[in-house]
Amino acid sequence: MSATMIKEFRLPDLGEGLTESEILSWKVAVGDTVALNQVIAEVETAKAVVELPSPFAGTVAALHEQAGSVVEVGKPIVSFEVDDAGAPPSAVAGSSEVASTESPAESAAKREPNLVGYGAVVEKSGRPARRQRMFDGGAAEREPVREPIPAVEPARTVETIAPLVVPNGPAAEQERPRSTPPVRKLARDLGIDLALVTGTGPAGLITRSDVQDFAAGSQSQLAVPELAPAAASAVGVSAERETHTPIKGVRKFTAAAMVQSAFTAPHVTEFLTVDVTPTMELLTRLKASREFAGYKLTPLTIAAKAVLIALRRNPTLNSRWDEGAQEIVQFNYVNLGIAAATPRGLTVPNIKDADKMTLLELSTALSELTDTARSGKTSPADLTGGTISITNIGVFGIDAGTPILNPGEAAIVALGSVRKAPWVHNDELAVRQVMSLSLSFDHRLVDGEQGSKFLADLGAILSDPATVMTMI
Repeated sequence: MSATMIKEFRLPDLGEGLTESEILSWKVAVGDTVALNQVIAEVETAKAVVELPSPFAGTVAALHEQAGSVVEVGKPIVSFEVDDAGAPPSAVAGSSEVASTESPAESAAKREPNLVGYGAVVEKSGRPARRQRMFDGGAAEREPVREPIPAVEPARTVETIAPLVVPNGPAAEQERPRSTPPVRKLARDLGIDLALVTGTGPAGLITRSDVQDFAAGSQSQLAVPELAPAAASAVGVSAERETHTPIKGVRKFTAAAMVQSAFTAPHVTEFLTVDVTPTMELLTRLKASREFAGYKLTPLTIAAKAVLIALRRNPTLNSRWDEGAQEIVQFNYVNLGIAAATPRGLTVPNIKDADKMTLLELSTALSELTDTARSGKTSPADLTGGTISITNIGVFGIDAGTPILNPGEAAIVALGSVRKAPWVHNDELAVRQVMSLSLSFDHRLVDGEQGSKFLADLGAILSDPATVMTMI
């Protein structure tokens, strides 16, 4: 009879350094037979909703977390009962005890398989080892004991990982505030003393969000404490008058990104109102053409192509400020971000190598991007690596705004609504279709002259598409 063993699957890093994810739903139950790469759960990271595939083929032995739980990366979420065909002969001999010459740490380091694209095994992830927080008396804080996996037949083995042991001592009580190198660098850039910041991460770890919240003043001593139900009643505040929503997922990530951008990059916003009647006429002709039959063409499609053309003449807006390396990184490609309003909050997925696309290809990519974003299925890869962004506030009937830069980008363009308005055309007053353009840029990277020339080029293209012939 084939021997079996229990393998634990720990929540992987589903994005660039994400520390936690929420399990939205399980697609399997205890006792279900699953195949390799079968979707077993739907989880929400700080950036997107992701379908989690199974790293093993076997039977679900236990679900360690319930739907709705927020789980830290590296925590076990499910156990599988799998065939032990690939184990050493000593492990499948049928005895109740399994001899092993490897230490638990060596065994943990060789866990297989490691999901491609989800980062390395947590123990090898390059993150600093998290030390246990010391309390008065030198006693280390213990992690809550997790429910043990039910006992299995003698022919099975259970993979376990030895806990990290931290020596006790007076030095531990005097250690500097706990954080990671990127967080310490962010604190230095913002002029914040980490000793003043309260860590909300595991065992008091100071996270990037903690630093950004402190910079925004959310940890101010002037904050009004929450009232107990009895006190609230005494001052006339009832629970029905307020709705409290936990800050998590996409909303939490977006808030942190906006705070980081607003407190790091010196924003400048310029405005330009243009007559886009020729562009709207071009749009009508393209929709009627056989080449674009069945494709979704909108003012955003034409505007996105115009942005890509204007970038060729003004490449400084397609760059990034690298504070750590003290360099300006000039991108020789364009990953065009499109701000999308979703039920879970604002996301900015981007179209990779948009500058190499034809208008037809760009139209298809925009349709796919927006449909995927609205369904909440945008992958983490599509939410990273953007070089410049567009936000189409015109769909909400808004003419202009001062958009905040997507972190790591030098510019963002806001497209206003297309309205009929009186306009001087050919020296006569006429009713024309008019649009306002708003451009925010990072003044560390982009000078006023460069930003103004880009906005002027963009306006020229939209007011007279034939102008493109003089730009390419």
